[in-house]
Amino acid sequence: MSTSTSPTKLYDDDADDLLSHSEGTQRVTLLPSDRSRLEAGRRLRVLWGQDMLLDVLDGRYRTVVCAVNDDDNAHGIISQIVQLITTSQWSAQSITSYAKVFQDSVALHATGDREPYVLKYDLDSVLVLALLRPQGRDHFTTEDLGRGFRTIQKMLSGRPDRRPVATVSFLDGVSNRVLGGDGQQPSFEAVLSTMFESGYRGDVYPSPSMWNHGHVGVFPTYPFPEGLDRMRQGSS
Repeated sequence: MSTSTSPTKLYDDDADDLLSHSEGTQRVTLLPSDRSRLEAGRRLRVLWGQDMLLDVLDGRYRTVVCAVNDDDNAHGIISQIVQLITTSQWSAQSITSYAKVFQDSVALHATGDREPYVLKYDLDSVLVLALLRPQGRDHFTTEDLGRGFRTIQKMLSGRPDRRPVATVSFLDGVSNRVLGGDGQQPSFEAVLSTMFESGYRGDVYPSPSMWNHGHVGVFPTYPFPEGLDRMRQGSS
């Protein structure tokens, strides 16, 4: 048995030195998750540093959750997915048109229903469950996310053909922003908590801008370790 205490190298040749820490490098500082609770269906997996579009294109998911609106989805991830999946008959224009037809129908026949609604877009190789932005608003609220993900969980329950599933974080959106009760964008933790409390148990992709917080430790799963709350309360 080797007794060497030299650190394990990550790369061949001298690449470890070439890729050493730099203040200008886009990065995250990943911390260990809580291993004390090894129970199935008890966590969200956070895909730090991963490219959602590439993972969808590689067929890693059967269902993707994102946002849609009835005005313009040219800058939304749903349009990027449609463009990448060549077997899909949807386009950015038809996605928006379908959302508008649905929104107009609701306004005419079901004005008392609670929003937001979840629209299904079958792209052949992947199903998109798109949270429809409430009519007349340029953003979602955290309450919208909570109601929407409760509906999404019902659509996933008992449907193994719709898993694995992944969702965007809904943060830093261009067309479909999320705002908290104070009118500001909520924290990533607040969004994860909303999804988790609504019953969702899939993967979550942070927005690329979150990869610039290398000075703050992040966890690969949610709920976060209990030690974080003890730290916030001032416990050692």
